[in-house]
Amino acid sequence: MLTGQCLCGDITFEYDGPLGPIALCHCSQCRRAHGSAFSASAPVQRVRLRFLSGEERITEFESRPGKYRAFCSRCGSQLYSRVDAIPGILRLRVGVINEPLGKPPAQHAFVASKSDWFEITDSIPQYEKTDRTNDPH
Repeated sequence: MLTGQCLCGDITFEYDGPLGPIALCHCSQCRRAHGSAFSASAPVQRVRLRFLSGEERITEFESRPGKYRAFCSRCGSQLYSRVDAIPGILRLRVGVINEPLGKPPAQHAFVASKSDWFEITDSIPQYEKTDRTNDPH
């Protein structure tokens, strides 16, 4: 069981399923949404994610047709993204999880559009766009 929360603590959740591969996405949308060099997310099964408090504070923004980014309307914490084409899967932002994850990231995605001020120096696989089996979008 994993638990998590937004920065202000109004939104809390638990997840009782497997956490998919962690992707570090360097696309311009993720960089803008997170105000950082990349986002870190993993696929989770929507039916296994349960909000314990604050679900009414979740706001979704349609960042492109059919793709939604969810965040806390009070503190702005990014929580997950989802796409209409894959209704049962959410891309949970792993930074909101309370427990240690016990696994490293599986890939750097969209490195062709990464920021020029960040250098990738690890040995994690890099994909110019993405590995479609673990698509962070």
